[in-house]
Amino acid sequence: MNKIISIGQAAKMLGVHVQTLRNWEKSGKLKPDSISPGGTRRYNSDTIMRISGRELIQIEKDDRVTIAYARVSSQDQKEDLKRQAQVLELYCAEHGYRYELITDLGSGMNYYKKGLTSLINRILGDGVKRLVLTHKDRLLRFGAELIFSICEAKGVEVVIINKGEDKASFEEDLAKDVLEIITVFSARLYGSRSGKNRKIIEKLQESVK
Repeated sequence: MNKIISIGQAAKMLGVHVQTLRNWEKSGKLKPDSISPGGTRRYNSDTIMRISGRELIQIEKDDRVTIAYARVSSQDQKEDLKRQAQVLELYCAEHGYRYELITDLGSGMNYYKKGLTSLINRILGDGVKRLVLTHKDRLLRFGAELIFSICEAKGVEVVIINKGEDKASFEEDLAKDVLEIITVFSARLYGSRSGKNRKIIEKLQESVK
């Protein structure tokens, strides 16, 4: 029976992510039957049922790009960020990939970095064909395997150029990550503005230097 359905229902029927339908709308592959003044998309269920989701997904996958992702923990590591970017761009160019570079600034234990969030959303939206990293820990210090599992589920190839640790920045990054953990916990324990908390942070910062 024909009925009007939401974008979430349409995505579920086709077995794709909602962002994929938004991508198809932008590219003209599949447009909603109506859009409300507030931006709500509605689809005709009969139209969705007639569509071959696999055919549309294949077209979408042909348009996917390679994402080269680089990250450092702090502003004083900008030279390392440039080095990573150069290695990634050279690798992608040599292999003839159509690629985009995403750079991030933040701890390897921070899951909410702007670049990482963008990367995950694009993977979920079926816009990424391949993810290229210089080292595994450039993605996340812990939890990279979860992102790799999402990549596998979405058919995204993961390329790690160097399998070993990035010794040039490993110790410095690890020290900053540990400092971040202790900063958060001491702030919760003593209060972010307490004198005791400030003294702990100052001593830790001095140790890191």
